[in-house]
Amino acid sequence: MSFEELEHTADARFRIRAASLGELYSEAARALMDVMYGRPGEDGQEREIEVDAHDPESLVFAFLSEVLFISEVEGFVVSRADVTVSDTKAKGILHGEPFSPERHGGGRGVKGISFSDLSLRREDDSYILDVIFDV
Repeated sequence: MSFEELEHTADARFRIRAASLGELYSEAARALMDVMYGRPGEDGQEREIEVDAHDPESLVFAFLSEVLFISEVEGFVVSRADVTVSDTKAKGILHGEPFSPERHGGGRGVKGISFSDLSLRREDDSYILDVIFDV
């Protein structure tokens, strides 16, 4: 599993790789936290998450949008996610900790997840997600 930030003129663009869709969703959440807070959170608390969509790209978009919402509204910094993904549903547990300005003050504000240029594909033994976070 990995994520890397790619060059982008204005926003934060990432390529995320993982062996399974569940791992890919977890890495995508960690990449989002890295942008927002400069680092992912630590385990300690949990939040349930469940989203539905009609296609794989819309599903990962809905998942990341919900992670962003939970983080912003509940002040929850995600460390990892245990996610089960089907064709139309992603369901699981977000692990993390409450936001602390001292621990999580090194990031950039994320306004939303961009559907533009979002792609999800399978290559050999990996899933690959390209996503832009609107900063």
